[in-house]
Amino acid sequence: MADADTEPSRPVQGDYLDTVAERLENSYDLERDRSVEDTTWTLYGWLTLEREKYFLHPTVSYARHDSDEHLFVRRVDAIDTKILDTAIDLGHTLADDWIEADERHYSTDFTFVFVAPTIPEAVADRIEGFRDRTLLKYGYYGHYEVNLVVAAPPSEELVASEKADVAAAFRTWTPPVERDHGLFGRLADAIFD
Repeated sequence: MADADTEPSRPVQGDYLDTVAERLENSYDLERDRSVEDTTWTLYGWLTLEREKYFLHPTVSYARHDSDEHLFVRRVDAIDTKILDTAIDLGHTLADDWIEADERHYSTDFTFVFVAPTIPEAVADRIEGFRDRTLLKYGYYGHYEVNLVVAAPPSEELVASEKADVAAAFRTWTPPVERDHGLFGRLADAIFD
């Protein structure tokens, strides 16, 4: 058994994507080693949200919209802006192939995450102000967005584009954000704990 002083205080590089997967598994359908357009992604995740409004009863529904997110994660030895540009182009290609543009489609996000040893300044500058949103049929068929994230676990650094909400799951060196349970949640915790 290892001494408590020798155990790492955070997950080591080998366990990094396992820790990320644990944080994502309740929201995303996850798959290891997914090949897309001649590139193998270490981790792939898919999330679908369906929104629907109804009048008086669920059988009288309207305003039904779908939102999807596709998450692609890959380890790289070094990251540069060419890799980011390739991912952006892949996002646009996948949008053309994967999105069924109709009145029900609201949004689709393609988020590309690269896990690298370090984050060069040029890459950080490129990602920090990045936002790529494309309307489909002038917005009538919704939109799609390409997001970028680069994480460097050894140095505990992460840079993400403006709308990459999933980036929080890749900050394994900080505890996950816990939601407030509200009044009834706190009451249930007090009774059952």
